Amino acid sequence: MTKLILVAACAATLALAGCATVEGVGRDISGGANRVSGWFN
Repeated sequence: MTKLILVAACAATLALAGCATVEGVGRDISGGANRVSGWFN
């Protein structure tokens, strides 16, 4: 579980670094959340 949290934190950091607008950040976070929720369904 700790590795999963670490991977998610790294992915979030990279996604935030790659986008320059607030709207882009929202889309990145939503996309990541949808992907992670798909793992548990």
